[in-house]
Amino acid sequence: MRGVPRIAEVHAAHGRIRGVIHRTPVMTCATLDALSGHQLFFKCENLQRVGAFKFRGASNAVMSLSEADAARGVCTHSSGNHAQALARAARDRGIRAWIVMPSNAPAIKRDAVEGYGATVISCEPTLEARETTASAIQADTGAHFIHPYDDPHVIAGQGTAAVELLDQVDRLDAIVAPIGGGGLMSGTCIAAAAIRPNVRLIGAEPVGADDAARSLEAERLIPQTAPDTICDGLLTSLSELTWSILSSHLETIVRVGDDQVMAAMTLLWERAKCIVEPSSATVLAAVLSDVCPLPRGSRIGLILTGGNVARPAG
Repeated sequence: MRGVPRIAEVHAAHGRIRGVIHRTPVMTCATLDALSGHQLFFKCENLQRVGAFKFRGASNAVMSLSEADAARGVCTHSSGNHAQALARAARDRGIRAWIVMPSNAPAIKRDAVEGYGATVISCEPTLEARETTASAIQADTGAHFIHPYDDPHVIAGQGTAAVELLDQVDRLDAIVAPIGGGGLMSGTCIAAAAIRPNVRLIGAEPVGADDAARSLEAERLIPQTAPDTICDGLLTSLSELTWSILSSHLETIVRVGDDQVMAAMTLLWERAKCIVEPSSATVLAAVLSDVCPLPRGSRIGLILTGGNVARPAG
């Protein structure tokens, strides 16, 4: 598959990976409904295998490889969740995986990658270092590179979360998902536009890594530079592929500060009993924000992207 995946590819991905992924539940919380003034439906990808939606895209990409390509193994660069997902997907297929991780990646995510049997290579915490190191490994090993989001098979796999959400909840007015590299939101856009075209599509992004919001406002792709946010899963730039999809479908992107993210994460932990990482909490923070564009009483699907966060000390 090359270029922008179509809904047919998303459905094909769902059929391909259905036997290895979890059909994650949709959670509701009366307290959060009251606080937000909306009806909120949380798609719990924090309960997905490896603790994140990334397992969907990684599994689809690995399962789509020919036998010859799979025999060479796979490699990628990732701060954590895609790393874990690809390591597990590779182990499921019985092939090797080399994962480049920035030196500041959370220890809980690095430990999980190594636990799945992948080889971890550390690099400086810059996109240039990640890409250069991954290219060197690919050249040395011949491994097939699977990008965290700039890959049609990955995008199609991520779109299966929205396919399920739209099947699980009737009459959604909007879907809100976080934006880092844009793979999940791209897959969500493709699925929603085909299955329920009237659904409003809204991104959530931290103020300290708001390249997608700036790009949407400027109507051109603006690269991420010097991101500064607690949301470690949302530090990367959009690609030309994900930008082409998001710019055609997104209504808006709501920026949220780290203090808003932490407040939303605390609400999800304490009131909904739902363990999520900061990147996941951006969606609730966006809905609770004063600039959320949705009218009171809206039925909103929120994709909780992951739950890989360290246990608090003490």
